Amino acid sequence: MSELNLILLGPPGAGKGTQAQRLIDDFRLPYVATGEMLRTAVREGTPLGHEAAKYMNNGDLVPDEVIIGVTVERLQQGDTADGFILDGFPRTVDQAKALDAELQRVGRTLTAALLIDTPDEEVVRRISGRRQCVKNEQHVYHVEFDPPKHEGVCDQDGARLVQRDDDKPDTVRHRLDVYHDQTEPVIGYYDDRGVLRRFDGTRSPTEVHDHIRATLATLRLEESL
Repeated sequence: MSELNLILLGPPGAGKGTQAQRLIDDFRLPYVATGEMLRTAVREGTPLGHEAAKYMNNGDLVPDEVIIGVTVERLQQGDTADGFILDGFPRTVDQAKALDAELQRVGRTLTAALLIDTPDEEVVRRISGRRQCVKNEQHVYHVEFDPPKHEGVCDQDGARLVQRDDDKPDTVRHRLDVYHDQTEPVIGYYDDRGVLRRFDGTRSPTEVHDHIRATLATLRLEESL
């Protein structure tokens, strides 16, 4: 079986996590998310983990060279032999170029950058509608898509439901501004290289998943011809 080396792109709230989990179930690929990858490197005490910890412990942004190093370190582990799903990396064109160089160095190539394209107002609608239980943060509702039986009250324990600060519309729009500023050049970079594949993030998760599966099947068929 050929490798499936995938990058997930898209704004917050686009459904990348949902699609990542389905792809993991489909292909048994490791899910490599930047935040978890950094935390693992710190926990395992690797040299790059120690370097990352200096910044993380001070609340500073981890520099590109450290993130790239940790990513390269992660992609050298045995469980990525059949491929990987990268989420949250690359965030800049420099990171994308560094990833390309590393893959080329070890004789690997990127299969596709999967963009779940979702309009800003849809993202705001999805994220700002979330409500979380003050007693158990795992109890999450949505005022439109998954409302509680009684407004503002958790179905499971009767506690109050609140909107997290991160989910407030102004905060979501700021996150989107950062996404457009940082990630749109990366989207253009992969588009120019012919590896970008776009998916309509306004469709249902199942429809998006089916489209991604069909796209990957087509890429594999083309590869075998």
